[in-house]
Amino acid sequence: MDLRLDQIERLAQTLDPVFRDSPQFTATFGTRDVLLKVETMNPLRCFKGRGALAFVDSVEWGVTVIVASSGNFGQAMAYACGRREIPIEVFLPENVNPAKLAAIRSFGAKVHLSGVDTDAAKRNAHEYAGQRSDRLMVRDGNESLIAEGAGTIGVELLRSGPLDTVVVPVGDGALINGIARWVKAHSPSTQVIGVGSTGAPAMVRSWRAGRSVAHPADTIAEGIAIGDPLPQSVRWVHELVDDMVLVDDSAILTAMGQALRGLGILLEPSGAAGLAAVGGVPGERVAVVLTGANARPGQLEAVLAA
Repeated sequence: MDLRLDQIERLAQTLDPVFRDSPQFTATFGTRDVLLKVETMNPLRCFKGRGALAFVDSVEWGVTVIVASSGNFGQAMAYACGRREIPIEVFLPENVNPAKLAAIRSFGAKVHLSGVDTDAAKRNAHEYAGQRSDRLMVRDGNESLIAEGAGTIGVELLRSGPLDTVVVPVGDGALINGIARWVKAHSPSTQVIGVGSTGAPAMVRSWRAGRSVAHPADTIAEGIAIGDPLPQSVRWVHELVDDMVLVDDSAILTAMGQALRGLGILLEPSGAAGLAAVGGVPGERVAVVLTGANARPGQLEAVLAA
């Protein structure tokens, strides 16, 4: 296994404290008590800073970093590169969340609005990066250091005691792969369950098949709207994850409303996907990772009005 436990352990002690030791507490959600891991209380309002900082610390001077993203990975990489004064260019879909676009620009990245969706933006970014040798294409889900940075969440979760189940939204796979790598090594009986959207089932289908299976993505949960999973990420997911489930957009919107009204936690759709699935997963002591709070303008107001 090329996701390294020693790296996850090192990063759990050395990553910027702004992103480490995020709040986690037990609360009643629906009919069950759930350990909530809140990854929204940081400058990025999402978990992506852990992996981005871990990776960018390894980047050599003299390159321009190229990434493609639906938004959160782009802003995390822009933030991390900005701290080291490494130039970065971010490819985004033309319908990008304007709040995420503004954040990426505020961190100093050059932005390319390119493609009708995130998968098209990724293809365009890969072609662009290949045109010059000083451009470094970085793919979320493909780099071990990004997954290892995200795996520090697993370290923190297990500090709360034994867990029966850990529920994680799944986009490119870096988050669940990093968490599962640590959890399965230190608590083998804990089930790690990934959550995808019914409108973007490619990663779930890939996990079941043991190979990358493409499928068009159409969901409000843009952070997990993956249409063409990376083979490396699929290999890790297939080896490490116990189960994968799908939730529809209506269930995600309901979970967003419940989190806001009942828990006082603001979430974007992909950040609420784990909560949307929690009622159907096994186990007495269940943990859910709440991954992001960068909702589109008007989205939370619409949820509250429903």
